[in-house]
Amino acid sequence: QINFVACQLFALLAAFWFRIYLGPSHASSAVRHAFATLFGIYFAVFCFGWYSIHLFVLVMMNYGIMNMASIPNIHRYSFVVAMGYLTLCHISRIYIFHYGILTTDFSGPLMIITQKITTLACQLHDGIGRQAEELTAEQNRLAVKTRPSLLEYLSYLLNFMSIIAGPCSNYKDYIAFIEGRHVHMKLLEVNWKQKGYDRLPDPSPTGAVMYKLCITLVSLILFLTLTKNFPMAYIIDNEFLDKTPFLSRLGYLYVVTQAAKPKYYFAWTLADAVNNAAGYGFSGVDERGTFRWDLLSNLNIWNIETATSFKMYIENWNIQTAAWLKRVCYDRAPWYPTALTFILSALWHGIYPGYYFTFLTGILITLAARAIRNNCRHYFLSSVPLKIAYDIITWVVTQLAVCYTVAPFVMLAVEPTIKFYKSMYFHVHILSILVLLVLPIRPQAHSIRKPQNQAMLNSIKSK
Repeated sequence: QINFVACQLFALLAAFWFRIYLGPSHASSAVRHAFATLFGIYFAVFCFGWYSIHLFVLVMMNYGIMNMASIPNIHRYSFVVAMGYLTLCHISRIYIFHYGILTTDFSGPLMIITQKITTLACQLHDGIGRQAEELTAEQNRLAVKTRPSLLEYLSYLLNFMSIIAGPCSNYKDYIAFIEGRHVHMKLLEVNWKQKGYDRLPDPSPTGAVMYKLCITLVSLILFLTLTKNFPMAYIIDNEFLDKTPFLSRLGYLYVVTQAAKPKYYFAWTLADAVNNAAGYGFSGVDERGTFRWDLLSNLNIWNIETATSFKMYIENWNIQTAAWLKRVCYDRAPWYPTALTFILSALWHGIYPGYYFTFLTGILITLAARAIRNNCRHYFLSSVPLKIAYDIITWVVTQLAVCYTVAPFVMLAVEPTIKFYKSMYFHVHILSILVLLVLPIRPQAHSIRKPQNQAMLNSIKSK
């Protein structure tokens, strides 16, 4: 943990230096790629020692696949090799270290690299192996038309801004950042003459970085003061279960889940700040004319804490991983996209049984929540008081359902998970199943969707 924090703080300083002294106007793309790659490799070796060899082995294996595999199969081979290697490393952790977390846990960077490898492979397949009319608008925008060079490939996967804690970004966005087109492309989406500008503004990330560092500091303080004082293991303590009523146990479950969040807030927000400090992460201008630096943000804390639906919560937690799951699985799954996406998410996280309890429970809750929303929500939109009541009820239910779902994710093992769910009388599982049995389920648009361009062509033809 000390190595992690030290590397990220050093990466933050390096990012500022990178933006000021190795900006696109001061250095060529090759120099920027080389610096980002060499520093990333150094951080990996410093933080993870000889375990970092796993990162380099996976990267080079998939570079070979990217250059030798046929384009129609490149995404399949890359996915199988990357996920297979990651899973083998997860297996070694569970059997060698017996549910322990390594002092130098290299699985985190390996998981991020796996995301990047499969993202690039899918986008390369879209750009070279498919016709434009077969793609959705997003797939068209992100499609990669040429295979990257070795330097570009290594820079994308191993750059110092994301090697330790991510996040995963799209290959075209990263290359545009290195080449100095990243901010310019976003600014061109706005008519600045109407706003009184004679030329394009030059947005600085300094304010966004300072704001995110403040969130990081608060998260660190909360982690040091709350997380260890409210351990998740206490909710299955025999004395606690014997003496505490059910509703009080639910309340305490919410408290310990809240106490577990600051370490994620700390790590993800600091990683976002590192990328912003390097000049990466500009996402455009909002309705108020404010420059936004949230292209790579991994969470929206306000939306998480005020979420009134399971879907809203998931969409704002680990945002870049959710985007990865959508792009490589949900949008490409021929059937049962929701179930397959949750299963992939569990497999990507590891093979601890607790992960599978969490994500299989998540499938059930997602389907039940969707059924309730589709069948009931419109009844509460007729007046403001009804809408407020609906929002309050759904907020309480969502927050407690999330706590119920993620507890096994923290506990990891089978025995404490079963003990926890027994103490909760499996009430969320039972209620979700009853909802799915009673309420009609409307077919998803996914099952009949077509690529956007193809749908537009069909519409034109029909006219």
